[in-house]
Amino acid sequence: MTTSSENLSLGADFPAASAEQWRLLALAALRRSGAADENTGPEAVEELLATVTYGGPAIDALQTAGSADLPPTGLPGQPPFVRGARAAGAVVSGWDVRQRYAEPVPKDVREAALGDLENGTTSLWLVLGGGALPLDGLPEALDGVLLDLAPVVLDAGDQTVAAATAWFELLAARGVDARQVAGNLGADPLGWQARTGEALGLSEAAALAARCVAEAPGLRAVTVDATVYHDAGGSEVEELACAAATGVAYLRALTDAGLSVPQALGQIEFRYAATADQFATIAKLRAARRLWARIAELCGAPEHGGQRQHAVTSAAMMTARDPWVNLLRTTIATFAAGVGGAEAVTVLPFDHQLGRPDNLARRLARNTQTLLVEEAHVARVLDPAGGSWYVERFTDQLAVAAWEWFTAIEKAGGLAAGLGSGLIADRLAEVWTAREANLAHRRDPITGVSEFPNLADLVPERRPAAPPPGGGLPRHRYAEAFERLRDRSDAHLAATGARPAVRLVTLGSAAAHGARLTFTTNLFAAGGIEVTSDPSPVACLCGPDKVYAEHAVAEAAALREAGARRVLLAGRGDYDGVDACLHMGGDAVALLTSTLDDLGVAP
Repeated sequence: MTTSSENLSLGADFPAASAEQWRLLALAALRRSGAADENTGPEAVEELLATVTYGGPAIDALQTAGSADLPPTGLPGQPPFVRGARAAGAVVSGWDVRQRYAEPVPKDVREAALGDLENGTTSLWLVLGGGALPLDGLPEALDGVLLDLAPVVLDAGDQTVAAATAWFELLAARGVDARQVAGNLGADPLGWQARTGEALGLSEAAALAARCVAEAPGLRAVTVDATVYHDAGGSEVEELACAAATGVAYLRALTDAGLSVPQALGQIEFRYAATADQFATIAKLRAARRLWARIAELCGAPEHGGQRQHAVTSAAMMTARDPWVNLLRTTIATFAAGVGGAEAVTVLPFDHQLGRPDNLARRLARNTQTLLVEEAHVARVLDPAGGSWYVERFTDQLAVAAWEWFTAIEKAGGLAAGLGSGLIADRLAEVWTAREANLAHRRDPITGVSEFPNLADLVPERRPAAPPPGGGLPRHRYAEAFERLRDRSDAHLAATGARPAVRLVTLGSAAAHGARLTFTTNLFAAGGIEVTSDPSPVACLCGPDKVYAEHAVAEAAALREAGARRVLLAGRGDYDGVDACLHMGGDAVALLTSTLDDLGVAP
């Protein structure tokens, strides 16, 4: 029997549901879980279930068409550019697959770049100076690269002018028409100030932009690298607001140097971090375009406000322990960057935190993008998240919160003044403190590090990488506290031939204590601590609550008589002789730190 689509109604046999019905059902579930009591009314459900982000916006558990009065998002390629800076997006040829190189040896850069370009990479990002590629190695590093076909992005910090000069000299020496070249010279003086604390003038960046407009219209001179604020612990809100403030400072400098507003807008590219929180990344990129479109509108050039975006998988989320899990993190982040509308994407290799990547790591990074573009067809749909009530609402919330913080920065004198006064650093530190607490309590789990660690894993060895510039905002990694504990354990293993170990005493049947045994074993492993049945200065009781009530006090006393100086208990409760309890939501970093101390492991 053939059914006409005109007569097919998928909801015809189901009664209509209301938001009030959902609240009542959700309230019943909250009461069963203990999160609400009999005095809690349905009106409190949204507040109880809302997720508060680090930047402040609260995400409702239920999203509906009428949940918010959202501003219009327009069409792709049209103001306010929420749905994409270009009308065709990445549908025609996919996004720009941009590979990063920070090798100090020109020959190594050349071999890697040529191999990558032959196998899917479409542009090159070269880190110059500071222990990476020397400026005089640029010609050798790019020997064989067709400079009029492969865009090159330079990243030279305080040597940007010298690098740009070397770039134009290379074009002239190769006989390449500068008007046919694309890429970016990477001038980002405020980003350098954020990283190092060293203030640079904006006039040199403006002069480079003027030269690009005059000699190389396909080349951009300025990069707004917002990843520095992400790496310092900031949320999407801080990253967006600082990017907008940086962009406005550059617009002022470029127009003061004689460029028109459209010309100045066309000289700036923005770089953002893409994380494994895919929806936050998608919403962030969409919100960034809305913010920049509003700034362009206020500058009198709304039609030129399409922000060019370069997304880089987050370095802060990358782990040094169990680094292969980074492949999963970067895949999710890359998917989010593509869906969010980034025009260029860089995937950091899975071994990024270990040193200089090997050929396999670089190949996997490159092929992650190729698979998403060519096999998963992620680039074939314009703004696939558009129209989602959740994504549209999240985009709006981020844009509003970021605009508020952006205007606060402007009122304080702009980004340079905010960096100098500590305004930016204080805000970032506040957000990092909240994130750090959630990481320590494992409310923000890190697979392979704070959750499901494997003490038998062998971390691959890599050649040392060039140290990043320092002296300005801090650089944080989400796994850093747990990995410091693992480093202590490794040093102890090297010195003594054995890992630190806690004596684990199980009570009751295997079925009764099995879940807590698994929890406890994994928790100790997150700090590099093994469990054993042999005597140890630290012992832990593991069993069901009913057995604890009868035997915990006596068992604790027996363990102390056997030489244990500290007795722990897996679960909750107050028992004589028990020093601390291990439970979900506890401060794992503090407990593991004190346990290593009690075991005599050197800090």
